[in-house]
Amino acid sequence: MADTMKERACELAVYIIETGATVRAAAQKFGISKSTVHKDLSQRLPRYNKILYIQVRRVLDLNKAQRHIRGGLATRKKYQLQKKK
Repeated sequence: MADTMKERACELAVYIIETGATVRAAAQKFGISKSTVHKDLSQRLPRYNKILYIQVRRVLDLNKAQRHIRGGLATRKKYQLQKKK
């Protein structure tokens, strides 16, 4: 079981680093919950691969900093679609 969690954590990290995906997008891609992705990346990965953890942490921090912008764009798009109806 530990090997599969280790592999999953590493696969998630590589996916997020390569694509810049959010935790939500990674969870959907791998068919697991956001909580599992977060736990794998923040608690398990540092024990398995510190270098990979540092790289994925940079992407996650960037995504967190941009979160309010993506939310605003989604809201804007929602209301623009409603006006057209």
